[in-house]
Amino acid sequence: MERDERVFVMGEDVGQRGGIGEAARAYYGTNGALKVPMTVRIPYGGGIRGGLFHSQNVEALFFHTPGLLVVTPSTPYEAKGLLKSAIRDDNPVIFLEHKKTYRLVRGEVPDDDYTIPIGPDGIAAEVVDLRTLKPLDTATILASVRKTGKLLIVHEDNISGGIGAEIAALAADEAFEYLDAPIARLCGPDVPTMPFAQTLEDAYMPNPEAIASELRRLASY
Repeated sequence: MERDERVFVMGEDVGQRGGIGEAARAYYGTNGALKVPMTVRIPYGGGIRGGLFHSQNVEALFFHTPGLLVVTPSTPYEAKGLLKSAIRDDNPVIFLEHKKTYRLVRGEVPDDDYTIPIGPDGIAAEVVDLRTLKPLDTATILASVRKTGKLLIVHEDNISGGIGAEIAALAADEAFEYLDAPIARLCGPDVPTMPFAQTLEDAYMPNPEAIASELRRLASY
């Protein structure tokens, strides 16, 4: 079943033992003798009124597991390029697909066979798009912090133990002297699951108004 798109597992919980317990450790455990060219596509995320059904952000769970690569594209162009790179990689790759992008994000995708290297991140107007979470492009993050002197981390996952904490620690450890304001995080609250009700889900999700408000607060320093 190697690289067989017909194999589809709906629900990341079904594959966690095999993915985390076996695939992520195979190369290390066999001293490189065994490779696991496996790509696991995982729909996730809120914003579509899915409630507790596959709405929770699970990026930090896989990010915490050594041996896994984790990518999360935000555009159709990135999705195609990163998926091709993931499929051709000899390591297990967790390919996170936010469910809201299925419905709202549109874009041109070339017919050409192209790939996007797993690791580097796109940056525009000092917005760092971490399309690859593991390995984390620390150079891009630190360059932006050193240039702007501020850092606002936004992610949908709940705030405790999220990837934002790892990014904040990186900036504090390696770019503290460049900061002229506290590191800020705008994340989901620590609740067990995504709510069904539209008003509650909207309150859970980071939104443009909240981001703008937090940016204004940081700019006041």
